[in-house]
Amino acid sequence: MTESAADKDDRSRLTKSLTLAGMSLGYAVVQLDVTIVNTALSSIGKALGGGVPELQWVVTVYTIAFAALILTAGALGDRVGAKKTFMAGFAIFTVASLACALAPTPVILIAARALQGIGAAILVPNSLALLNHAYPNEKERGRAVGTWAAGASLALMAGPFVGGGLIAIVGWRSIFFVNLPIGLAGLWLTWRWAKETTPSPYREFDLVGQTIAIGALGCLAATIIEGGTSGWGNSWVVAGFIVSAILIALFLLREQHAEQPMLPLGLFKRRLFSQMSLAGLLVNVPFYGLIFVLSLYFQQVNDLSPFETGLAFLPMMAAVFPANLLAARAAQRFGALPVIAAGALIAAAGCIGLLGIGRGTSYWAMLVQFLAMGSGLGLLVPPLTSTLLGSVEKARSGVAAGVLNSARQTGSVLGVALFGSFVGQINAFVTGAREALVVSTTLLVGAAITTTVRGWSTTE
Repeated sequence: MTESAADKDDRSRLTKSLTLAGMSLGYAVVQLDVTIVNTALSSIGKALGGGVPELQWVVTVYTIAFAALILTAGALGDRVGAKKTFMAGFAIFTVASLACALAPTPVILIAARALQGIGAAILVPNSLALLNHAYPNEKERGRAVGTWAAGASLALMAGPFVGGGLIAIVGWRSIFFVNLPIGLAGLWLTWRWAKETTPSPYREFDLVGQTIAIGALGCLAATIIEGGTSGWGNSWVVAGFIVSAILIALFLLREQHAEQPMLPLGLFKRRLFSQMSLAGLLVNVPFYGLIFVLSLYFQQVNDLSPFETGLAFLPMMAAVFPANLLAARAAQRFGALPVIAAGALIAAAGCIGLLGIGRGTSYWAMLVQFLAMGSGLGLLVPPLTSTLLGSVEKARSGVAAGVLNSARQTGSVLGVALFGSFVGQINAFVTGAREALVVSTTLLVGAAITTTVRGWSTTE
């Protein structure tokens, strides 16, 4: 008995939907660990020891591995197939989560978090590559990316609330055990429903460039963290910045002359691609940096419990979800670039409204600002991602997704390192938090300006 056209259409829709579900779980578990871990920072510090610098490393080492390896992970998916690579990333992330849950010391926890970052680096670009493959139609792809981002937003939203509750009832180790069932479900969905992409066997790996990239990003983050404790004029801090600059220059030189670079600099000749990559970096510095700072502010300055801290973040994270869903429709009506710029300016307005915070500031005085920050971010991410993917040919979608997410995660590394250095001394925490808000506002306005360069009507 032959399958009817209607049955084929139903099967195609089911395959696409369940592929989207698997990809969304992959992105969601990556985002979940951002808010869940930040909520647990104070509890981790009390249980394992260490001050703000050690807690910065618990967060930062994850994003360093994520940012530095994501380009190679995207290229790996292009070479051997995005499905195989995505499943390997999910397995690594799940095993690393178990190691985090069992970690007896800060050093082992930091090492396991680095392994988690490797898994995250593999998951994100290959999930986008598989979505790009499953949804060839631009409008369908835009809606799928919006759903993919919304799933991550749900994870961001649930992270503080669920994490705070788990910490209060079971303890901080439970926040990593949560990833295990998510990982198993994502692996099954991908294995059963996702279609493999066409491998490019001649795609080589730029191991020299990869090594330099890890060194440059790690050195820069370590230098910024050390600057917050030892002072920006310290000789070791100055030397760290010099070494970081040299490594960045060497990386760009290497990528310019490599036969198959991990970062194809030629992509940046495309104006839309460059705009979206830069905007992604500028937006992530304030968002993830402020999550780190505000988590410590609620617990160490205003004496909130982890569960109360989770509740405090809930409105911000909840605002991201409906904004994600609205973004695709808004982009179709007004154009992607004005929607991205509007989202950045809304988030900047939220940061400005928080400049008056101090010890004992009422949470209700911060609520509207939190809603603005969350909705602004939720509005800009889907059109930014879809626009960047649409600016390159499908054969390079893995690398393009890797560049965008590398830029965004580099922003996360710099945000946590820089803002953490501002608030490194508890007696000057509020002043440092205000400095972080000023920098955040400046960067978000910069992202809006970057997006609008040469007008909104371009189709390049």
